[in-house]
Amino acid sequence: MGMPRQRDKQTWRGEILARRARLDPARHAAEAAALAAAVRELRGDGVTCAYVPVRGEPGSTAMLDELRADGGRVLLPVTGAPGALAWGEYTGADDLRPARYGLLEPVGPALGPEVVAEADLILLPALAVDRRGVRLGRGAGYYDRTLGAARPHARLVAVVRDEEFVASLPEEQHDVRVDWVLTPGGGVIRLGRDDCGE
Repeated sequence: MGMPRQRDKQTWRGEILARRARLDPARHAAEAAALAAAVRELRGDGVTCAYVPVRGEPGSTAMLDELRADGGRVLLPVTGAPGALAWGEYTGADDLRPARYGLLEPVGPALGPEVVAEADLILLPALAVDRRGVRLGRGAGYYDRTLGAARPHARLVAVVRDEEFVASLPEEQHDVRVDWVLTPGGGVIRLGRDDCGE
């Protein structure tokens, strides 16, 4: 299952970001295509909160296009003050603009953080996720502060590369666990809350 267990979050982050920075562009493109194909299993005609993969994150805007294919509405984070995320509607890759932190966001009006409660599906960026659903993000806490407003039965899906789906990660009390993971090789994987198996 990839990397050894005894590491703090910062060490994990450094190692994974370095590995992503060295990833061959052709491999990244192949994994992005696999993720776009796999996400079809999750799409519907409801609301999805997602994100635009940037800076070596797995995936591409093709995932977002797939999520819209059945008439679903896709919302993306809009940068703002620290706190819960605001959102904007994704209407296509041509309607994205550069934003802070190297991100891309929709050009349309921003919607308040409370709109996350409309989502049946929430795709989350992650550096790694473990078999218990512990998700390692970049450390800013935006998603942990946002997910408290999500509906109880919304599917929380972390998107990672295959080697970033690991046996165990360090966890803090404020961390929000996910129930699903999406990887290029494994597709959509349902996690058991108490499943710590290898």
